[in-house]
Amino acid sequence: MIVAVLCGAGTGLGVWLAWSGLRPAQPDLAELIAALRPTPPLPPAPPAAPVAQAGWAARLGAPLTRRLSPDRLIPASVRADLTVLERDPAHHLAEKVTAGLAGLLLPPVFAFVLAAAGRPLPGPVPVAFAVILAVAGYLAPDLGARGEANRARAGLRHAFGSFLDLVVIGLAGGAGLEQALDDAASVGTGPAYTHLRRTIDDATLTGRPPWDTLAAFGTRQGVPDIVETAASVQLAGGEGAKIRASLAARAAGIRLRQLTDADADATAATERMALPVVLLFAGFLLLIGFPAVMRVLDSL
Repeated sequence: MIVAVLCGAGTGLGVWLAWSGLRPAQPDLAELIAALRPTPPLPPAPPAAPVAQAGWAARLGAPLTRRLSPDRLIPASVRADLTVLERDPAHHLAEKVTAGLAGLLLPPVFAFVLAAAGRPLPGPVPVAFAVILAVAGYLAPDLGARGEANRARAGLRHAFGSFLDLVVIGLAGGAGLEQALDDAASVGTGPAYTHLRRTIDDATLTGRPPWDTLAAFGTRQGVPDIVETAASVQLAGGEGAKIRASLAARAAGIRLRQLTDADADATAATERMALPVVLLFAGFLLLIGFPAVMRVLDSL
């Protein structure tokens, strides 16, 4: 049974690889139109944000996903998380395929080792575990990316709150809005402030209002506080006093929300600690009562 499953999986994988290699790749319509309309060379663009290099799992699964489309196989929410983490969707899809194949092949290999040792497992057991582990391995990179993206968004929200405080201090000292934004972005360090500084520089170079670029940045990162702050500043108009009051109110609101989230996380962690305590207490009661119960049963 195990040998048949391994042979069937190997045959199916070989047929799929042969079909993928023989089938010609579909050319991209945008590339064909761009080839028909050549454009003059553009000036060199500013350096973009660094993209994380592919790990061993992505390099191992890259040949299997060369003809697959990440936009179709990766949900939109996961692609948004990858944008926050600055990761290539193709590398992420390769990691998913590698983890899924590892989960698919691990139970048959383990069952084959047990069968060689003289302790074979029933036929449906390795197959069921292979399917479960394959699905779990395929979905595990998405869950990991979601957790990392949520932590990155929390760090960006925290940095943006301190950024607003610095902008308010600059405006109170008599600086203009652009100067206050540039000074506030130049003070902080870390990845969040690097993104904010790059966004402010982009607004300065393109001549766009800084709050428009910040709103686009907040939408791309999935942080509503940045988008709401930009909208409130645009409603405040061009008066410095109104902008300063609006930014101070937004900074206070962000700090209050952070305190509320921290309180909720602490409460959830406390509730999760109750389950191990209950299990330990139940085990202790079982350890104490088991001899008495066995003695009563033996006396019957």
